Amino acid sequence: MRSIRSLSRSISNFTMAEEFNSSAAATATASATASKKSLWPSVLRWIPSSTDHIIDAEKRLLSIVKTSYTQEQVNIGTGPPGSKVRWFRSASNEPRFINTVEFESNKESPTLVMVHGYAASQGFFFRNFDALAKHFRVIAIDQLGWGGSSRPDFTCKSTEETEAWFIDSFEEWRKAKNLEKFILLGHSFGGYIAAKYALKHPEHVEHLILVGPAGVASETEHKSEFITKFRATWKGAVINHLWESNFTPMKVLRGLGPWGPNLVRKYTNARFGEGDMLSEEESRLLTDYIYHTLAAKASGELCLKYIFSFGAFARSPLLQRASEWKVPTTFIYGFQDWMNYQGAVDARKNMPVPCEIVRVPKAGHFVYLDNANGFHSAVLHACSRFLPSDPSSYPLAEGVISI
Repeated sequence: MRSIRSLSRSISNFTMAEEFNSSAAATATASATASKKSLWPSVLRWIPSSTDHIIDAEKRLLSIVKTSYTQEQVNIGTGPPGSKVRWFRSASNEPRFINTVEFESNKESPTLVMVHGYAASQGFFFRNFDALAKHFRVIAIDQLGWGGSSRPDFTCKSTEETEAWFIDSFEEWRKAKNLEKFILLGHSFGGYIAAKYALKHPEHVEHLILVGPAGVASETEHKSEFITKFRATWKGAVINHLWESNFTPMKVLRGLGPWGPNLVRKYTNARFGEGDMLSEEESRLLTDYIYHTLAAKASGELCLKYIFSFGAFARSPLLQRASEWKVPTTFIYGFQDWMNYQGAVDARKNMPVPCEIVRVPKAGHFVYLDNANGFHSAVLHACSRFLPSDPSSYPLAEGVISI
């Protein structure tokens, strides 16, 4: 559920210099009495981030995509009508927005809505948009509180409120986009939210695709001896305390200021340096994009402790609601995914609707980046009944298996 990757010299010399210069200009404007020579070297100044920075980084990253697209900020209003649980509590009634990108497609194509995971944004799917837009009307969003969407203060105090914050904001987005029926794809935490949305609004979801979904099973169902033993150690106790205090990795990144991008670069190199390796340009642009999405104001990230207990186990697991499923579902996992596909196997036993589990080789949790071709074949296979031609025209790629 966590994400970050490579910053080459050109980002260091171009993006960083640009950010530092804008930071210096802002400081000079705000401090009329400051001397012309700052006591702080420019290299030590904090790197600013904002929605504008994120959208600019998004445009640079999506310049790699060949398919034309439109970007819009979809107004979802101030809160769900009549709901006691708002997705923000603010003294003002200012509207909130969901950052949305939609790719050019055949008007007759089925609609595929893509939802990112925790510590990610819709731009993470940049290697998938071209391939999928040939078959679908592809729409990708930043969930409320993430990416280029509005980042209201997060004041939810329970699992129920937190789920409503994401589900209801997505429903208002659906209404604003006038979508009646669509295929819904969610990755990791986005898979958890997509599944919870489909449980609440099954009439709008034609097919559900859960990619390495988080929150399928609880810690009890996992019977995690490692977590139990680790909690008993002083390190485990400290980390568990930080988790329950809602201390997120993004807080560390913000605290590092000008050293943050380098941390992102190192993570991205380590995480995405294998499998379908990113090109130098892809790595550079993805790192820049990830940094800005994570360094901006904390909002959606604060959902963590309300949705999951320490170890990323769901407080309200999907497995416990498997018998209520109303939407045909496909689970997709990488062979090396740290999300255990056994949870999906257990859930399928109680699902009253068709359910398929697909595993993709040479891929971990970010299967759509690790093995993009295998992932595309899994999605097309899952949606074959909505696509032209015989379903057999969409076979699984070599090594991709259905269990």
